[in-house]
Amino acid sequence: MARMDAEVAVVGLGAWGSATLWRLAAEGVDAIGFDRFTPGHSLGSSHGGSRMFRITCLEHPGLVPLARRSRELWSQLEDSAGEQLFFPTGGLLIGPKDGHIAGGTLRASRTHDIKVRTLSARALAFRFPRHTAVPDHHMGVWEPSAGIIRPERAVQAAVRLAAEAGARVYPDTRIIAIEKVPGGVLLRTAERAVRVRQVVVTVGSWLSSLVPGLPLETLRMPITWFRPLEADRAFDLDRFPVFMRELDDGRVVWGNGAEGGFDVKLGLEERGQVSKPIDPDDSDRSVTPDDWADLSRLLPAKIPGLEPLPAKVAVCMLTRTPDGQFVIGRPGGDPRVVVAGGDNAHGFKHATGIGEALADIVRGGTTKVDLDFLAPDRFR
Repeated sequence: MARMDAEVAVVGLGAWGSATLWRLAAEGVDAIGFDRFTPGHSLGSSHGGSRMFRITCLEHPGLVPLARRSRELWSQLEDSAGEQLFFPTGGLLIGPKDGHIAGGTLRASRTHDIKVRTLSARALAFRFPRHTAVPDHHMGVWEPSAGIIRPERAVQAAVRLAAEAGARVYPDTRIIAIEKVPGGVLLRTAERAVRVRQVVVTVGSWLSSLVPGLPLETLRMPITWFRPLEADRAFDLDRFPVFMRELDDGRVVWGNGAEGGFDVKLGLEERGQVSKPIDPDDSDRSVTPDDWADLSRLLPAKIPGLEPLPAKVAVCMLTRTPDGQFVIGRPGGDPRVVVAGGDNAHGFKHATGIGEALADIVRGGTTKVDLDFLAPDRFR
């Protein structure tokens, strides 16, 4: 391969890919980025108006250092872009004292010395009156460092900064195949082949189609927005902040209050399952009452004061791995290919830290946060 089109290509410019391209370009790497749609689109996993950020990562102890580094980089991205992307609302985790959400959050805070405050069921009723019918054996954990991130604006800001730093960006350009060749890879589009020494594949739910062999499953996740019954401030973001609430049957209600032209955003996770497996190339994004009926039935008892029918419903996709953790690294140790995927519905908050780590891997350095537990070969 005598002539290269770039040193590195990033395929997929969602949350993780846009951050990777930004960090590569900021370090002076000759990088090129591709996305099959326009960055900031609503057809993948990096949209929905808001995403929860928290440091008390109950999913794995190794994610807490990543979240801390990501928070620093979110501030850096904001400063460089000149716009607010992170909104520090604080976050509320509710559930059984020994449960996955509240109990797991409290355990993470103690292990990593994260500042939190615990609330009894009675204190929750006083401090957050829109969360009703919380049983006495449940508790709340308040994390002051939590908040929301604007996903579409964050992706667009990272792509813009990458381009300003010298990266070449090709939106609406689908990579249909990645071929490994001596000294690098060929990226094939419908019109031409692009030659690079390394490729970073961050295409979300489409990862298995370009890098086979990874145990990934794509799930359909409805997102709903509900309008308050009365025109008061009870559901404003500062009074109804971002939250996750585990019920006794294992279901988890999550969401955040209204702000910036958005209604109250809510979702429901059913006993660890998030809707049904789908083909990411299925273009049918239509919704039915099945997407919101169970959640709507819960609201009068658990979160009263909202219209029973959602004002808006959208479809998001997430990619799940067998152990619920990401896949980040070089499959088979191949020096030409780096992958990052398997967001498992908790990956957006880490986007900037993952982008930095992927850029470090490409450049042959050591990642600032230990991510060995996310190695893609752990499933072999």
